[in-house]
Amino acid sequence: MNPDLEVVAVGIAESFKAWEHGYPYRTVRWHFHPEYEIHHVVATTGQYFVGDFIGDFEPGNLVLTGPNLPHNWVSDVPPGTSLPLRCRVLQFSESFFSSANEAFPELSACKEMLEMSRRGALFSPRTAELVGPLLGELVDARGIDRIQLFMGILKHMSSAAGTRELASARYHPDPSGFMSSGMNKVLAYINANLTERFVEGDLADLIGQNPSSFSRSFRRHTGMALVQYVNRLRINFACHLLMSKPDMSITDICFTTGFNNISNFNRRFLEQKGMAPTRFRTLLSKNIRASEAA
Repeated sequence: MNPDLEVVAVGIAESFKAWEHGYPYRTVRWHFHPEYEIHHVVATTGQYFVGDFIGDFEPGNLVLTGPNLPHNWVSDVPPGTSLPLRCRVLQFSESFFSSANEAFPELSACKEMLEMSRRGALFSPRTAELVGPLLGELVDARGIDRIQLFMGILKHMSSAAGTRELASARYHPDPSGFMSSGMNKVLAYINANLTERFVEGDLADLIGQNPSSFSRSFRRHTGMALVQYVNRLRINFACHLLMSKPDMSITDICFTTGFNNISNFNRRFLEQKGMAPTRFRTLLSKNIRASEAA
């Protein structure tokens, strides 16, 4: 069974994603993503799957999975049971860590741990006791506090004793193979054709589903409707253009990013960013001027 691709959306003003979820939850499935993931179980027992490894978990289970390594945690709870908090998750990209390591060479101390994570790294209960509270703080932290907590977590995990690898040495994840299946093929198509016009029926045809089945599958897979998912990607692209092309008009950015009218573009931008694109650009220019004057 091929794993599903999880789309990890890191905020535009953030370096990494820290969050928590209950059970059941849409990401509780056999899945992968290009980001590193620190996964800490807060409640429930059950079985977890990392590559070709299968084991039992309990509260305190702390695992680091590397890029594109499939994983899943399945809790043993009665059918119909719903829990508000099952685990906390920290996700960050290879590119972010590489950039951080260039700025702070001391982070090279993490390289052995990150290399181990490509097969999944299980940490000792003692390390979990140290890291768990920091993850709890990180979920709600803002600003520089996030960086401080992130560094503290890496410090404890990179210097931990008793860490062991999970997947076997012969297990090699193949993201290109994963992406050729089902909904992953749809997500790849959306990313490649983000600014083009397409409808749900076109994507349903791509994987041989009828539109109603596709709609349910897409929402289950991504946690949102197709239009919401596409709009989110297009607005992120618009932010990139607003930041990188100061002479490009708002109207040109609207149509370049795939929206077909300026009023819809402005409305969607306001929904996601809490301000109009003109305000976003004004604040960006103010920040640039302040930096140049400093």
